[in-house]
Amino acid sequence: MTQTRFDKLNASLRTSDLDAVILNPGPTLKYLSGLSFHLMERPVVLFAAKDQTPALVLPELELQKVASLPYALQVFAYGENPSGWGEVFRKAVQALGLDGKRIGVEPRALRLLEFQYVKASAPEAEFPDASDVLAGLRLRKDAAEVEAMRRAVQIAQSALEAVIPQIKIGMTEKELAAELVMQLLRHGSEPEMPFSPIVSAGPNSANPHASPSDRKLQAGDLLVVDWGAAYDGYISDLTRTFAVGEVDAEYQKIHKIVQEASAAGRAAAKPGVPCADVDKAAREVIERAGYGKYFTHRTGHGIGMEGHEDPYMRGDNMQILEPGMAFTVEPGIYLPGRNGVRIEDNVVITATGADVLSDMPREIRVVG
Repeated sequence: MTQTRFDKLNASLRTSDLDAVILNPGPTLKYLSGLSFHLMERPVVLFAAKDQTPALVLPELELQKVASLPYALQVFAYGENPSGWGEVFRKAVQALGLDGKRIGVEPRALRLLEFQYVKASAPEAEFPDASDVLAGLRLRKDAAEVEAMRRAVQIAQSALEAVIPQIKIGMTEKELAAELVMQLLRHGSEPEMPFSPIVSAGPNSANPHASPSDRKLQAGDLLVVDWGAAYDGYISDLTRTFAVGEVDAEYQKIHKIVQEASAAGRAAAKPGVPCADVDKAAREVIERAGYGKYFTHRTGHGIGMEGHEDPYMRGDNMQILEPGMAFTVEPGIYLPGRNGVRIEDNVVITATGADVLSDMPREIRVVG
């Protein structure tokens, strides 16, 4: 599988104006090589040059990771003394003949630390944006990737179901978030989760990206829980909104509207339609109900090895949905200073429609 992915990248490089790409630790490096490294003070860079064996610069302490790979890789290792690191980078660049060439980078991922070593080793090279070449590699998930994502969804749902009976009025958002993290680990999530859970209630729930606080849950709150799990390198990203005790009629109403918008967005997800149609389908439900100005973000984003990747469910995005594309559908209504609602599901486009990986109840549920 890994060799096939390198071959796929090589094919993309052949049709691009790039001679190579460089990657530091992150999802794309792991996708291509199967190798995981932490971003740290010791630089790690994968060089993938057109029609050449890939090269990896890494610290000697990481050599065990590349001791028995099922594919060819040129390895350039350095010791603990930073004064010798530059020379190892130069050897890698020379081995691939990259000075003076066009070496593509991931703008959102490549650190200055790694870039400086590569730039010093290839002073005549150009470093254009490789986003288009690299995004296409991970855009369409294969069956194994979809199954890993499905498992990540199942873990996340089981974990929250285990937490729900423990939710009580007076519990703080932080306490609830901590319990959810423990349950995610107990139910099988990898320790490196896609993001820290968002647990927000009452006025805090009107902030789409609130952080858990010391605020205690109160009767009448809407409680937004946005959480996910990681399994075999792939993630889930879900949201459900609960009622803490009895809530006002308007809050029940906006929950119902968001639930209908969620259904409309999921129904619009089909191969051959633009991403914009998913956004429009969900947004129209909320706008018709008179709450359009309170839906303040796009309807969804791609998911896979990262929590946010292509494709994006945005009203101006005419990218056509194709089988294997995976993304969220997450409409919301946020009433500033009062309460908010969001419902989020994970969807994969199939040959004939869409496979909704998440099935946790979307109806409003009373907790506390």
